[in-house]
Amino acid sequence: MHIPVFICGLAFGPVYGLICGIITPIVSSLLTGMPVLFPMAVIMVFELGTYGFASGLFYRKFGYNLYVSMILAMLCGRIVNGIVSTVIYHFMGTPYSFETFLTASFITSLPGIVLQLIFVPLIVLALQKSHLIQSNKII
Repeated sequence: MHIPVFICGLAFGPVYGLICGIITPIVSSLLTGMPVLFPMAVIMVFELGTYGFASGLFYRKFGYNLYVSMILAMLCGRIVNGIVSTVIYHFMGTPYSFETFLTASFITSLPGIVLQLIFVPLIVLALQKSHLIQSNKII
């Protein structure tokens, strides 16, 4: 789910990235059962919405480099994930520590982070080269 959301934000800007990030986990949950609607899909709505919005904002609006935009968006999304997870798990009576946040957000997700940093820029650059989307211009 993360890769299409990043591509959408980088290719079409923050608003479309936000919409894609909100819709994707809900549709995936309803169609496949993954992620489970509550609490994971709800948490992912905020996280992926932030990824889509932030990647489009940094790349399309501020004109940052593709990798810088992705890394900043990943950090923003993980922070939002941590905040939303803390709130939801608190109300569920389930412990959610800072250590749990760091482990889930950075250690166990490291392979996904690496794959995203490899494939998303390649796809976005290929789309730009084929003139299917505009190159990084401040619009």
